[in-house]
Formats: sequence, structure tokens, C-alpha cells
Amino acid sequence: MSGKVRGISEDMDRQIVQAVCDEDTMSSTSVGMSDLSDEILLCILRHVPVCDLLLNVANVCHKLQTLCHDKTLLTHVSLSEEYLADDVMVQQILKQLANRVQSLSLNGCYWLSGSTMDHLARCRAVTHLDVTGCRLTSIRLSRLLSSLSLLRSLAFDVTPGFNSAQLSSEAVGSLSRLSELRQTLLTPSYGVVPCCAQLRKLMLQFDIPDVTREGVGVCCQLMVGQSSVPHYQQLEEFTARLAPGEVNQTLLLLYLAVFSVHVPKRLRVFLISIPGPNPAHWPAAPSLAQSLGQRGDLEALQLPRSWLDSLSLKRALEGNSPKHLSFSRCPALWPQVFQSLLEGGLRDATQLTSLNLSGINQVLYSECRNVEDHLDPGRISQLAVGCFNIKHLNLMHTHYHHEHSPGLGGETHLCASLVKFRHLRSLTLPACTLSDGLNTHHISTNNTSPSQLFLGLKKVPRVGLQIYKPDSESLSRDSTSGLAQLLAGCSFLETLELIGPGFVSTLPRLEPCTRASVEPRGMCAWARGVGDTHLAALEALPRLRRLTLAGLPGVLKGTGLVQLARQCRDLQVLSIANMGSLKTMNYTPALLDTLKQCTQLQELRLEQPYLNANASFFEALSSCSRLQRLCLISRSGTFDPSATEAFMERCCHVIMCHMFMGGTLVACRTLQKALLDKFSVERSALSVVIYPLQHEDLPSVIRDIPLTLLDRITLFQSHVAQPPHLSPL
Repeated sequence: MSGKVRGISEDMDRQIVQAVCDEDTMSSTSVGMSDLSDEILLCILRHVPVCDLLLNVANVCHKLQTLCHDKTLLTHVSLSEEYLADDVMVQQILKQLANRVQSLSLNGCYWLSGSTMDHLARCRAVTHLDVTGCRLTSIRLSRLLSSLSLLRSLAFDVTPGFNSAQLSSEAVGSLSRLSELRQTLLTPSYGVVPCCAQLRKLMLQFDIPDVTREGVGVCCQLMVGQSSVPHYQQLEEFTARLAPGEVNQTLLLLYLAVFSVHVPKRLRVFLISIPGPNPAHWPAAPSLAQSLGQRGDLEALQLPRSWLDSLSLKRALEGNSPKHLSFSRCPALWPQVFQSLLEGGLRDATQLTSLNLSGINQVLYSECRNVEDHLDPGRISQLAVGCFNIKHLNLMHTHYHHEHSPGLGGETHLCASLVKFRHLRSLTLPACTLSDGLNTHHISTNNTSPSQLFLGLKKVPRVGLQIYKPDSESLSRDSTSGLAQLLAGCSFLETLELIGPGFVSTLPRLEPCTRASVEPRGMCAWARGVGDTHLAALEALPRLRRLTLAGLPGVLKGTGLVQLARQCRDLQVLSIANMGSLKTMNYTPALLDTLKQCTQLQELRLEQPYLNANASFFEALSSCSRLQRLCLISRSGTFDPSATEAFMERCCHVIMCHMFMGGTLVACRTLQKALLDKFSVERSALSVVIYPLQHEDLPSVIRDIPLTLLDRITLFQSHVAQPPHLSPL
């Protein structure tokens, strides 16, 4: 690694010499990095990872050694994605940081040993510490907290076996001074919350399974009898993100019990994310909403669909200027939502920067739906004018069906309304919003009998719901005028997610709660009108960093992917799922050409029923030399063990290889063991999971995956318009 740094230095020296060469006098002045001012060098060094900074760059010369230990570079340090840093390297770094570092993050460093955690006690000046995902027992946490008397912010995991009674008096004293706490709960517990009397911010992630590995049900009855319960006297922010399961919801209600009696006077952020269509009822929600609306300083609000009615929502928003609002899967509230946003229900709507309207106009598929449930371009235009500072907008699980209308009286396309959000940086759209409509002369308006084949497959028609018919091949696939308007006005987009209304990932963890709110694939004919031409048009987004394409049956050959990849050269995260036919993978050649273009790609998630991960696939994937995380999901897919091993050999930065495919359990375990045996020594953070997708033990296997990787890539989910402390790590 030091050789690489010296090589970069030499290249810079040569460029500087060439730039300052005086061609008129034929004399040149040699200028090296050592001749640059300290200010310029510090700006350069600020972009060097801390491992390279302290262990390599600092050894080049005396001047760089001094600069590399400058307090401006070492005050805030993150080792979260230093995947090549093993225990020895991290221990050396912590020794050098000593009393310099004030904010230290080891979030997601699941590969570090418990003994390395003991070295954190050297950093006595730390005020903010994040060890989420690290191996930390109650006793180790006690020793650590006893040494960090200046600590004000802590993030850690509450694992099975955690016992707050093992915390020393010094540790409890440090906890009593905390103002911020984030707990990831892997077992029913209050964690250290009862010890934190001065908390202003409490962030909780509930990830407790309903059943243990032994098949025994988990309950929260032990929690009820505890005398030390949270009081939240000084609380300003409360957030909670739940994984599926009744235990998590029961535990959340115990944490919220105090709110039923007393709502903290300074509370201004209240965010609750519960998956599934039927969250547990909380009777105190309306009174909480009313309390939030009285003070006028609400910054962020998210509540489950069953916790609020229109009147409570109106009271909560009235007179406030929030920065983040989420009404995900709350169709009953959407008239009041738009009324509050558009008709003066907010004191200052321009403060809003993040808005999640996922599923806001879509009732459950099992319920009645009509055309009025579709997004209205006019209202979206008004929203863009009133909330013009929105940067993150999520419209997943909504519908918009643009009708071709002749003459000047035609309806304005929704994309023309979205263009008015001039500051958008991340956007999630249902696929049907990009379609320019159906060719109306091909749509049957009479009682025309469909083909006999379709009669055996179709469901009973529902009022106002457009049903896909066999003649929908006549969709105007090549018309991208609506999308062109969007891309022309939102060229600064960095994150884009296009998700078909019928898409559901096949991984089991989130499947039960997801299927209940998603209609069957193919039921939205407009979504089938989005194809290769639309993907090609995305080349107009040169700043694109993250791209998700899921549930797009109209993609035929994937040629648009190739054109997109050639222009979006800085693409770092790519997620593709269920494109084209589900009976065969018809875009394989285009996918291989696409991967060869993605030289900056760091993360790839690919989900397709008949994926063939053969030698050609892994050879193309090897072009992604910076790839770090790979997840392949294919119910009937196959893989080539030798090609997989050769790929891992060539792409030395890959630390995550998760493959849920077809094949036998023996074949999967053999390849997994081979990869771990060969590469785990040089890649301390290596996570290899290869398992048959349809095996009955898969849920327990997924449970063993570090949450950092599980939430980030293994499980499919939207990342747009989620507040930082609720979005995947």
C-alpha cells in the first residue's frame, strides 16, 4: 500500500513539473509535493483513508509525518469501511489516535475481535463513539465506559446475554452524562436507557426474531417487571426502526409506555418505522401528535398507518416547519397530507427537504381501488412550487397512468411536474410513471373476450384497476417524452430507484409483510411500457451514483443498460431485480457488456430467477476492479465454482460474496468453505454466504449475516427519503 501512495506522489510531481515548465526560456522549475504549502497538503490528505494516512503516508517523510498527525485530520475518524484493516492494524491506529480523536466510528466492523475493542480505552478524549456491529459484551462495555468520562454519544448492540447489572459505577456515571444513544436490540432489553437520565436523542433498531434457533418463542414478559424504566425527561428526538415480528412491536410499545403518561416538552423528532400492513395499535398516538403540534418546532415525523387519523395529522403539522416527513403506506391520510402541504398547513413548507410518500395513494391490493387513487400531476406541481427545497422524494408503490390525449387539452405528464423539484438528489418512482401511455385503439372498451390462455390466468377485474391484456404488446414502449422532461430538469440526480408495482424480493425475511401490500406482477399495464429505450435515456444523468431497477417486465434485451453504463461512469451502486421475463434471463449479453463498463462499481445486487453465474459472467464482473460487495439471488440459478474462485482472486477488494442460488447444499457449502479458506486470512472482513435459496434453513442462515451487510444490500429495500438514523447502515 505504501508503494501505491509513493506512486501517486511521483505522478503528481511529474504533472506539476510539466505544468510549471517555462517553454519560452527552456528552463523548468521542479516542484514536488514537499514544496506545496501545508494548507494544500492538508486538503489533499483529508481524502486519504485513515489507515493509509497513519500507517503509510506518514512514513514517507518527516513533513508528511507531522501533517498526518494534524488534529484537523484526526479529530473525526471513521473506520467503518476500512475492510482491509485487521486487528493488528486497528490496534496500531488506535494507539496513534490516543487523545487526539474526539469522534470515532467503528460502525459495522463486525470482523474485529473483542480484544481490539479493549484498545478503545486509549482514546480518552472521545465524545462520540459508534461500535454498532462490533463484539462488545456487558463487561467489555463497562470497562470501556469507565475510561471514557467525556463520552456524550454512544451507539452499540444489545446482544443476547447483555446484563446491565454488570456495569460498574464509573460506567453508569458515564452513561448518565450521555446526550445521544443508539441501541440495536438483538434481545428483549431496555439496554442502558434507564441509566441515561440526560438523553436528548434516542435511536433504536429492533431486530429480535420471534423464535430462537431452538424453536422456542421469544417473549417480552421479563421487561414488564423491571423497576428501572426510561423516563425521557430531556428527550428531543425519538426514532425506532423495526424488523418484522410481533416481539419487536411489543418491545417498542414498552419503550413508548412513558409517552402515554408524559410527552417530553422538547420533543421535536418522532420517527417510527414498522414493516407490514397491520402495525400494533398505540392509543396514545393522537395525543402525542397534538402535543407535537403545539410547540411549533417539529423537525421530523413518521408514524405507522394505523396510529394517526386526519385530524391528528392536521394538528401535528399545523404551525410547524418540518425538514423530514414520511407517510409511507398511509393511503387513508393522503388527502390531509396534501392539504397540509399545499394549503398553508405548514408554517414554512420551504424547510422540507425529505418527503416519503411511498404507497400514499395505494390501498392494499385486496381492497377496493379506483382511478382517484392515482397521483395527480397538478397536485405534484403545486407541491414542487410550495416545497421547492425537497432533495429526497420517494413515490414507490404509487400509481400514475398517463393517457394519450389529442390536441392541446391533453393531460400534463407527471414527469413534467417532477421537473419542478429543482434540488432533487435522490428519487424513487414506480415504473408506470415513466410510461407515456397506452395506444388507446388497442384497449378493449367492450366486452371483447380475451384469449383462452389468459382466461385461465387472469384475476377477477376490480373497479378502476387496469388489467394487463395479451394485446398490451402495443404499449408505446419507444415513447420517452415524459422521461426526457424529467431528466432534462433533474440532471443532478445521484440516486434513482425505478421499481415495478409487482416486484417482491424472494428473500424470506421481509417477504411476508411485503406481499400483503403489493399487487401481482403484470397487473399494471403501464409499467410494462417501460423498456430498453427508457433505460438508455438514463444516460442523461452523469452524476448518478446509485441505481435500482426492479420489476420491469418491459425490458427485452437490456441494451439500454449498456448505453446507460457508458455514460454514467461514476456509478458505484447497482441493484437489478426481475427485469424482463421471469421464465428466462433474456438480457444476459447486455448485462455482461454493462458490467465491463462499470469500472467504478463498488456494490452489485442482482436478483433474477434464471441467472447463470458462469465463467463469462464472472469474467465480465472482474472488470469491476473496485467491487466490494456482491449479492446474487436466483431461485433456479446456477454457478460455476472455479469461475467464482477465479473472480475472487482477481477482485481483491471483494469482502462480501453472498449467493442464494439453486444447486445442492453440498455444492454450496463446498464453495463457501473453499473461498473462506483461501481468502479470509488476507481479507479480515470477508463475509461469504452461499446457500440454496429454497432450503428450509435459509432464514437462520440469513440471521447470521452482519446487520450492516444485511440491511445494506442482501435485503432489497428503498434507500430514498429515509432519515439517516432510520435508513440502512
